[in-house]
Amino acid sequence: MATVEPVTSHEPSATDHVPAEQASSDDSAPVRVLIVDDDALVRMGLSMMLSVDPGIAVVGEAADGTGVAAAVRELRPDVVLMDIRMPGMDGLTATARLRALPDAPQVVVMTTFDTDDHVLRALRAGAGGFLLKHTPPAEIVRAIRQVAGGEPMLSPSVLRRMMDFVAETGADPRRDRAQALLGRLTPGERDVAELVGKGLGNAEIGRALSLSIATVKAYVSRVFTKLDLNNRVQIAILVHDAEPPR
Repeated sequence: MATVEPVTSHEPSATDHVPAEQASSDDSAPVRVLIVDDDALVRMGLSMMLSVDPGIAVVGEAADGTGVAAAVRELRPDVVLMDIRMPGMDGLTATARLRALPDAPQVVVMTTFDTDDHVLRALRAGAGGFLLKHTPPAEIVRAIRQVAGGEPMLSPSVLRRMMDFVAETGADPRRDRAQALLGRLTPGERDVAELVGKGLGNAEIGRALSLSIATVKAYVSRVFTKLDLNNRVQIAILVHDAEPPR
């Protein structure tokens, strides 16, 4: 089993946890974060850096992916910061298993390596963000808040590489599958999904389609349900998978 190290905190207890969507709308409720990394110094550094922000509560740490599910059940984080390369269970496998759970927290994958394979695998596994460990602290904080609010966090370079990678694959069985899945959507749902694929937020989609934010959120929820997806990044990947090669 992985070592799970709860962090002493004066923030609300795990039993008082509320879903990330509600927490993000209440400025008084800090975003609860679980740090997963096999390097104790990295965990300590992230914990110290994040604990300075009053809007974030580091509720625990885990040393590898094996103990993540148990830590999530016990500590009820809103966001998990997940390393990729770890002994026991790697972060990509842990992310996929975690995101398959009911009421799963959002996951931001952090790594020293930004290979195309790692990026695509992390996002397909359900991660809501992908950051390099040398990302400036302010951007890490912004990513945590953004992902906790249900918005994906991808740097422009990562998004561009993801799109280029999909465009360069040529004939791909995933394209037929993606097109078939998107064919299940109504025209309105498809329009919203296409704009999610371009990285637009709810307000931007609403302005583009002359819809209220509440209606956009309803469309996104229906897309999740119909296509068995659990975050906006997966919608974006599906949209890009469905595009014909350039």
